[in-house]
Amino acid sequence: MEYAVITGAASGMGKIYANSLASKGFGLCLIDINEKGLAEVERELQELLGTQCPRIIRLAQNLAEPEAARKVAEQVKDLNIKILINNAGMIFTSSIEETPYARLSSMMMLHMQTPLLLCHELLPQLKANSGYILNISSICAWMHWPAIGMYGNTKAFVKNYSRSLRIECRGSGLSVTTAYFGAVDTPLFGFSPKVRKTMLRLGLMISPQKAVSKALGAMERRRRSITPGFLNKLATLFAPLLSERFLAFLYRKFKHLL
Repeated sequence: MEYAVITGAASGMGKIYANSLASKGFGLCLIDINEKGLAEVERELQELLGTQCPRIIRLAQNLAEPEAARKVAEQVKDLNIKILINNAGMIFTSSIEETPYARLSSMMMLHMQTPLLLCHELLPQLKANSGYILNISSICAWMHWPAIGMYGNTKAFVKNYSRSLRIECRGSGLSVTTAYFGAVDTPLFGFSPKVRKTMLRLGLMISPQKAVSKALGAMERRRRSITPGFLNKLATLFAPLLSERFLAFLYRKFKHLL
């Protein structure tokens, strides 16, 4: 059986990735810090798919720990891995100075070190199976702005190392796809129901089901990247043109709303 390794699989988009790939017959290795959430995902898949439910392996792991990637690699070393989805993420809006040390460290580990090292550790298995890597970045990779600067910069790292890895893997049978999402209607962003409804209606936010469908479709076609939404594509073009003076003005004016 071929397996998909999915991080951040206990909720949100990770849960939808798991559902979609299980329906296609892939065995699942689901990784998340939330052990109860992983058990609930497994229970729901078994109820949904019945006897057609593939084997599911749950790994309760804090992916912000320095040795997380090695621990995961040891657990899955005997699996026939076809897909790696680096989906786990976090977000906060505060200045670098005002953000606690532990939160800065956790974001860097979760978005940068662990996904990179998971790719490193699992490359031999993925290459042997002509597999797929799907890395989740963000349109914020082009937005090194106050208050979301750390999020944007970690996602820029994902953007850049994914391109390097894709080039290095050309001709190996392994493809690397990067998804650049804007706002997705998940609990990660913490918007109120009214704001979510308005953003969805205006096209400023997409449903997690649509985001997952777009990302998996691009991965399966071995595309380099996918940026769902016309406005998101525009943002990647125009966001880098905003001046530091203008951004500093906005930060001073609206900092109290963060």
